Amino acid sequence: MGITKRSSLLIFLIVFVSTLIHAKAYQSLYCGSKGTRCYGKYIHCPSECPNSETTNPKTKVCHIDCNKPICRAECRSRKPNCNAPGSGCYDPRFIGGDGRVFYFHGKSNEHFSLVSDSNLQINARFIGHRPAGRNRDYTWIQALGILFNSKTFSLEATRTPQWDRDLDYLKLTYNHKHVALAEGPLSTWYNEEKDVKVERIANKNSVMVTLKDVAEILVNVVPVTKEDDRIHNYQVPSDDCFAHLEVQFRFSALSPKVDGVLGRTYRLDFENPAKPGVAMPVVGGEDRYKTESLLSHECGSCVFSQGSSFEKETTPQVMEYGTLDCTKFSHGFGIVCRK
Repeated sequence: MGITKRSSLLIFLIVFVSTLIHAKAYQSLYCGSKGTRCYGKYIHCPSECPNSETTNPKTKVCHIDCNKPICRAECRSRKPNCNAPGSGCYDPRFIGGDGRVFYFHGKSNEHFSLVSDSNLQINARFIGHRPAGRNRDYTWIQALGILFNSKTFSLEATRTPQWDRDLDYLKLTYNHKHVALAEGPLSTWYNEEKDVKVERIANKNSVMVTLKDVAEILVNVVPVTKEDDRIHNYQVPSDDCFAHLEVQFRFSALSPKVDGVLGRTYRLDFENPAKPGVAMPVVGGEDRYKTESLLSHECGSCVFSQGSSFEKETTPQVMEYGTLDCTKFSHGFGIVCRK
């Protein structure tokens, strides 16, 4: 009898959770907000990704943005794609908003501005080491510090000598307070204003952070594996596997003045200093992008304004366009290049 009751309770919980998921999910969306580019149109999810929510981290989800120039749904992965624009992975290799690969090594145990805009600041803490005989550090992104809407949020990979896939190495804070996020792909956390959302996309070590109307940040925690060490000759010490972050950023709105190691590549006037055709195009700028801490908004090229928000910036910025370079991406600025 006890087994029957427990089975009935389990079935009820599964149905209840499934109902909650589908209540939030959509297969199509009506763009009913005036002022959006797709106002008055129904947009349907494609067969490749028929739903906007899923409990399977390997399944792509449907995403509909009524303010995109092309009124069409797109399929999105919920884990970082290290070969897509907006990504920062490995030691560290970035793919900019212009679609070009570049490396920014920084320095171990220092902080650098990845994105600095009037209402958004994203910094990274680098970890690493320098084997004997090398003239620079091997580095990886260990943490992200985010400032927006007068709030702070951070994600970091905790240090561990050996990687254990059964443990969670992700630490989260909001306004300097610890965020408790239960393990499991259904686990979700919101702040009180509901403009920061964190959801697990795997049982452990993978999350997606949504800053409402600002950005999505996809994060994996991974170690430097023995195979990585063998291939690249990192000479990783035995007491640290350098657990670090693989990240991918999807921005909803960036100003024409955005800066930062990665942010500047989204500017329409950006000229990439990395030489095309080079196997490892390395860019500098450590002095310009260095910040004093993970949650500092001060650096040589930072443009973030403390207390700024999208709601306060009511005057739209108008950009003048002359000759357009159609080898670059439009990234939400309303320009689409076609052959």
